[in-house]
Amino acid sequence: MKIALVTDAWQPQVNGVVTTLVELVQSLRASGDEVIVIEPGQFKTRPCPGYPGIDLAVRPGSQVRGLLDRAQPDAVHIATEGPLGWAARRHCLRRGWAFTTAFHTKFPRSCTPPSGCRCRGAMPSSATSTGPRRA
Repeated sequence: MKIALVTDAWQPQVNGVVTTLVELVQSLRASGDEVIVIEPGQFKTRPCPGYPGIDLAVRPGSQVRGLLDRAQPDAVHIATEGPLGWAARRHCLRRGWAFTTAFHTKFPRSCTPPSGCRCRGAMPSSATSTGPRRA
């Protein structure tokens, strides 16, 4: 089976989400599955406000679409709810592709604007696992 794993959390980050996903990919590949990982290192990124060491993809939509269309995966798993996850979800819905998601962390609560930033505030729950879902 060809599986596309879309994640905003990947190496060189060191955390529980990355460790879990790396082990998942290793296990799937050892079982004979082909896994295509779509991760921040493939994109232009910017640091996540309030979360040192985490870089987020900037405007990844068209590149995510291209990677998924070229891969033509049998299954898509969206592991995180950052820019890459949102872009993949949007593309899967447009294409009518089924996909799965998982909730690994309370990322939106961790991503806060730095002091003095004129940002609008925390990420809205409607854009995350706490908001409405359609698969």
